[in-house]
Amino acid sequence: MKIFREPAKLQKWCRAQKRAGKKIALVPTMGYLHEGHISLITEAKRRKADEIVVSVFVNPVQFGPNEDYAKYPRDEKADLAKCRAAGATAVFFPTPANMYLEHHSVYINEEDLSKGLCGARRPGHFRGVCTVVAKLFNLAHPDFAVFGQKDYQQAQVIKRMVRDLNFDLDIVLAPIVREPSGLARSSRNTYLSPDEKASALVLSRSLKSLKAGKLSLSGVAKAIEKAGLKVDYVECVDAETLQPAKKAVPGTCVLVAAYAGKTRLIDNILI
Repeated sequence: MKIFREPAKLQKWCRAQKRAGKKIALVPTMGYLHEGHISLITEAKRRKADEIVVSVFVNPVQFGPNEDYAKYPRDEKADLAKCRAAGATAVFFPTPANMYLEHHSVYINEEDLSKGLCGARRPGHFRGVCTVVAKLFNLAHPDFAVFGQKDYQQAQVIKRMVRDLNFDLDIVLAPIVREPSGLARSSRNTYLSPDEKASALVLSRSLKSLKAGKLSLSGVAKAIEKAGLKVDYVECVDAETLQPAKKAVPGTCVLVAAYAGKTRLIDNILI
């Protein structure tokens, strides 16, 4: 497994793989890898990628001034071991300084799908996401990139960017990976106390009840509040356009964001 830290060196290597006819997969992550990330590598293997490039970068541009950039969990040694065990063939560990050169002044804005949901509550977040992902696409030259369904809005925004800017690659959306309890796996779960983690189970359970027709959208919000979490949003949208939908019917996605203590958690379910 190759390890790259300089963008230019990764780009040169990936170009050589493409010239040799290799099929490249990219798995963008912010590190502190868990089973959800590993499932993305597994999906890349399932799709017969010759080279699987995992990027590990806590991207400062997608964090707001009062968010958790400084304390976001990091563990390079463990991430390398997990990538190697999962079958990645290259890992990219850039730094903010070599990803955003001095006087960096070019950013990418998606102006439709990013307006609501997390985009409305985290101004500038998706500008940072689109910018860093576009840079990773230009460095890795992937035939396809794998993203997780847990960050559903992010995946739809990236798909739109790929379509509108004519990136020559496919976006693969892999299913949410959950802990045995049902809680969606997230690096931020490490912030949760045992009591907060138990309370957070209401997110997946209420969404499951909604899909089964046992709860309404307002019922999901009430269940989350009753469990002691602070609701950020509970919204039903068209699964492709992310336009608001009145009912959770086939072809929609219900997304939730809530705070367990100070930790913001997200989850969703496709209807």
